[in-house]
Amino acid sequence: MPTPLILDVDTGVDDLVALLYAVASPEVDLIAATCVTGNVHVDAVTRNTLLTLELAGAPDAEVARGAAAPLGQSWEAFPVVHGLEGLGGFAPPVPAGTISARDGATLIVQEARRRPGEVLLVSTGPLTNVALAVEMEPRLPELLRGYALMGGAYHHGGNVTPRAEANVWMDPEAAARVFAAWSGAPGQKLPRSVGLDVTEQVWLSREDLARACAPAPGSPLATLLREAVSFYIDFYASTERHEGACMHDPLALAAAIDPSLCDWVDTRVEVELAGRWARGETVADLLGIRTSPWSDWEPAANARVATGVDAPRVVVGLVERLRGLIEARA
Repeated sequence: MPTPLILDVDTGVDDLVALLYAVASPEVDLIAATCVTGNVHVDAVTRNTLLTLELAGAPDAEVARGAAAPLGQSWEAFPVVHGLEGLGGFAPPVPAGTISARDGATLIVQEARRRPGEVLLVSTGPLTNVALAVEMEPRLPELLRGYALMGGAYHHGGNVTPRAEANVWMDPEAAARVFAAWSGAPGQKLPRSVGLDVTEQVWLSREDLARACAPAPGSPLATLLREAVSFYIDFYASTERHEGACMHDPLALAAAIDPSLCDWVDTRVEVELAGRWARGETVADLLGIRTSPWSDWEPAANARVATGVDAPRVVVGLVERLRGLIEARA
C-alpha cells in the first residue's frame, strides 16, 4: 500500500517539481498539500499548488492555505529566483480547484491523529505550518510515520546570507521549534534533514528537462514544467555557479521515499536566532561535541542529517518519473 503523504510547500519552481514527483511516485499517495508563505505569498503558493495538481491529474489531493507570515519576522520575496508568480516564466491561470476549509496546520494535525503511524510529512518551504502544528499537537512527532524537510546548511554556508539557507532564514523561530519538538525521538523518527550540502549536488540540466518533456512537449503539463524550470536554470546561469537547476525540494522528497539515496548521521541541530550576521544558521553537531564533558549542549539528537547523495541516481529517477507523468497526461 502506498504511504499517505502530506507535502508542506511554498510553490516555487522546485516545489512544483516535488509535487509532480509525488504524483508520479507509486510508493506514496499524495493526500494533501499544505501551503505556506515562502518563495511567494501563501495566496500565490495556494494557487500554484492547485494548478500544478490539476495539470498533473491529481485534483483530489486536498490543498490547504497555511501560514501567511513567519512567526518572528517580516517576509521578503525573492522574485529573481522563482519569478513574480513563483512559477518562473509560466503565467498561471486561475485554477478550477477549491481550497480546503482546513488551514495547513490543522490539516497536518487532524490527518496525523486520524491515521497514527501512517502519514509521511515532507516540508519543502519555511517550517511555519509545522511549528504551528506542533504547538497544536505536541505528540505530532509520535503520530507521524516520518518527517523530512529541505532546510539548513550543515557543512557549508547558506544561499540567502553567508550562513543561512532560505527556508530556515525565512522563519528561524519556526525551525527552532520544529527541531526542538523532535529532540530525543527514536532514530527512525528523527526528521530527515536535507540541506544545501547535498541538494546543491543534484542538478537538472536543459537536456534532462527536454528528456522529461519529450513525450508531449506541447502539453499543458510539459509547458508548465519547461517554462518554470527554464527560468530557474537561467537564474542559476546568471550566478555563474552551474548550468542547470538545483533540485533542492525534489531531493528532500526522494530521500524521504527512499532514504538509501543519501548518507545520514544522527545529530543535534540548533538554529541561530540572535546572531547579527548568522541569524537562521543551522548549527549541527557533526563531531559529537555535545557529548563532551565541557559542552553545555543538550545531548539528545533531534535530526538525521544528510551528509552525501547519489546524485546521478536521483536525477535519473526524477527524469523518468516526470517523463512518465507527462506521457500519461498527454
